[in-house]
Amino acid sequence: MTAVSSSPAASSAANPAFQAAVAVAVIAVATIAGAWFFELVLDIRPCPLCLEQRYAYYLSIPLAVLVAIGAGRGAPRGVLVAGLALLALAALANAVLGGYHAGVEWKFWQGPTGCSGPVVDLGKAGSLFERLDTVKVIRCDEVQWRFLGLSLAGYNVLISLLMAAIAACGAVRTARR
Repeated sequence: MTAVSSSPAASSAANPAFQAAVAVAVIAVATIAGAWFFELVLDIRPCPLCLEQRYAYYLSIPLAVLVAIGAGRGAPRGVLVAGLALLALAALANAVLGGYHAGVEWKFWQGPTGCSGPVVDLGKAGSLFERLDTVKVIRCDEVQWRFLGLSLAGYNVLISLLMAAIAACGAVRTARR
């Protein structure tokens, strides 16, 4: 005869909401850590669109942790499904933003004028040389790093789609429980 464990750890491991939330949190933390590594260690500075793509991760990390805690403590199924659905929507929206940014990089369409158009606001003439020495303009339409043909925006699309799929699958599996 095998003993069935009713410990919280055993029930959390078999809980699809818990599994999905933990997976999303881990992926989001690893992605943000990678972005900071590129920025702070490799000195690959983010453009304004890159910074906007981080917002979904800044939302997903604490939300996924809350969903995982709720799942581990027996929160109502509807709350868990709603939390996972919100995670899926945030990741899906971020995939769209990353796809837009990748399209700007590939010159499929024009990006925001603030980071891909001509520089028109140079300030006062007296401070122009000072500003040129201290300001590094990061353009959204210029790729600073590629691996296997994809830029960081392209990898963000793939990572965001993975997170959306995990969260959506967790929501569906939780709803069916």
